[in-house]
Amino acid sequence: MDTKNSKVFKILTLILCIAVIALTVSQISMTKRMADFAKPDEEAAVETAGDIQYVLYLGTNDKDTTEPVLPPEEAKEAAKEILINSLGGYTIQEAEGGWIDGDKIYQEYTLVIYLSDTDIDTVHKVADELITRFNQSSVMIQSNQTTTEFYSGD
Repeated sequence: MDTKNSKVFKILTLILCIAVIALTVSQISMTKRMADFAKPDEEAAVETAGDIQYVLYLGTNDKDTTEPVLPPEEAKEAAKEILINSLGGYTIQEAEGGWIDGDKIYQEYTLVIYLSDTDIDTVHKVADELITRFNQSSVMIQSNQTTTEFYSGD
């Protein structure tokens, strides 16, 4: 009987080991499938998470005279013309900017321009045009890491 029990014990141990191995392989396979299933969403998120939004701050006072180059509405229209012709799209907001130079305080009508789906070289070309048109010393450009989605509904 001892040999018979020993053989049964060995067979049961072997079956138990095979079952544990099968469960482990199944778990690994399922985990890999779940990871592969999640990849497309993760990859899509990574593709858009690396977007850069550029924000330009354009003062409208002449750098030499410190007087407005154009009245606010005309200044906005002139900037919009440059932006649409150079980029095909933009978002623009009106703001007020100010600074101190020595004892003198300067304030000016400022345009805040948001640009997406472009690159820094194109932004610099647009800034060059704005600097020339508005006779500025510079245009302040911020680059912000962002996620962009052009959502069209359900």
